[in-house]
Amino acid sequence: MRDDGATGDGPVRRQIWGRRLGPGLKPARRKLLEERLPGLQIELPEQGRLDPASLFPGRMQGFRLEIGFGGGEHLAAQAKANPHLGFLGVEPFMDGVGKLVAELDASGTDNVRILADDARLLLRVLPDACLERIDVLFPDPWPKLRHNKRRIVNRQTVPEMARVLRPGGELRLATDIVDYARWMLDATLAEPRLAWMAERADDWRIAPPDHVPTRYQAKAEREGRPATFLRFRAAS
Repeated sequence: MRDDGATGDGPVRRQIWGRRLGPGLKPARRKLLEERLPGLQIELPEQGRLDPASLFPGRMQGFRLEIGFGGGEHLAAQAKANPHLGFLGVEPFMDGVGKLVAELDASGTDNVRILADDARLLLRVLPDACLERIDVLFPDPWPKLRHNKRRIVNRQTVPEMARVLRPGGELRLATDIVDYARWMLDATLAEPRLAWMAERADDWRIAPPDHVPTRYQAKAEREGRPATFLRFRAAS
């Protein structure tokens, strides 16, 4: 079994670091997860590909993926604003999953499906050109040099992201860590199927028009760390 983080033809070892369940998950939230999550969670196939359309009862006009949705603020808002689209959300930490499920339950939003696991496991089973957008917003920067290999945006995962984007689809990345922004650019500019959309400095300083700020982004801004927004278009 490979353990280098690659996402090619060989098996992928699940890689989740840190505590998956924090102290903030109260009994009522646990009960809600027990009741609602089974109907929302993504079951990965042991073999073959996973058609996103099979996850939703109705016909969706397209599909998006958010990797590491945190508390789910951005994902829930995007899903509510785009009921014609199916949203796949990945977050291994159950506190965040609980927050998203609570929001979906309260709003009656039913076009989100959730994987509480390693995002690479989902990327590898998705069909080619099946997504119109992927968002990776303020992922854990793993700032220590020896931990950099844990970063979800890297030269192994970016080719898989490019593969599952439809022609003209978009990859959106955001970080408040300058070193991670450089790291992201190194990985994405090395992928020939992706083109950086920036034409001027404001294109990476200002969030896209439909961006919904997250609590982590607000914390970074309070602490004086401005965000970098990177957008890439998949080759036609």
